[in-house]
Amino acid sequence: MEPTEAEIRDQFGRRLEDKGAWRQAITLAAAGELTARWLEGKSEYQAATFTVSYDAETEPIAAELSALNRSGLFTKESQPGLRTENSAQRQYVTGFCSAEAAVELLALSTRTELVTVAHAPGEASSAAIPVTLDGDDVVTVLGSSETPLEEEQIRDWANETNETLALLLADSWYVEILDPVWGRNDVLLPAVLAALTALQ
Repeated sequence: MEPTEAEIRDQFGRRLEDKGAWRQAITLAAAGELTARWLEGKSEYQAATFTVSYDAETEPIAAELSALNRSGLFTKESQPGLRTENSAQRQYVTGFCSAEAAVELLALSTRTELVTVAHAPGEASSAAIPVTLDGDDVVTVLGSSETPLEEEQIRDWANETNETLALLLADSWYVEILDPVWGRNDVLLPAVLAALTALQ
């Protein structure tokens, strides 16, 4: 008898077989590797991303994001730079990392024009740095910690992955790195990769 769709995929269409790999991921490196595979189209499950695949605007930067995930930054969100007549985006990437990686990524703000906001484990911080504009309206901001702090957040991550990884994320640094130049796409991701590679 053929398995039903409910046995193959969850309510978001994500493949449950791929979720099984997340049940075994207990390090940031393992989470990064699974994220890289998802970005390469080799998986249809990404923890805390409730869709089978990334959106079209991520396509041009997917390979670079894969490299970041294999270099010590378990990425959570990103967007390319964009500039049109009616909208603008600053390129950014956010993710979880070790204290050593956070120090190196924070140092980008001292030697380049890139801006890094680093959130220590357990830090509940909130700021509002605009990174996406639709006309004059601010659509997306950075500056808030995404590290799971509350018991409910940890439980949500544990349901998406496993309890060990959820607790590790709660004890990890969360960084947000952005290019202050609207629409630029060729500076941020190579600089982040170089900073992470310097640690290896």
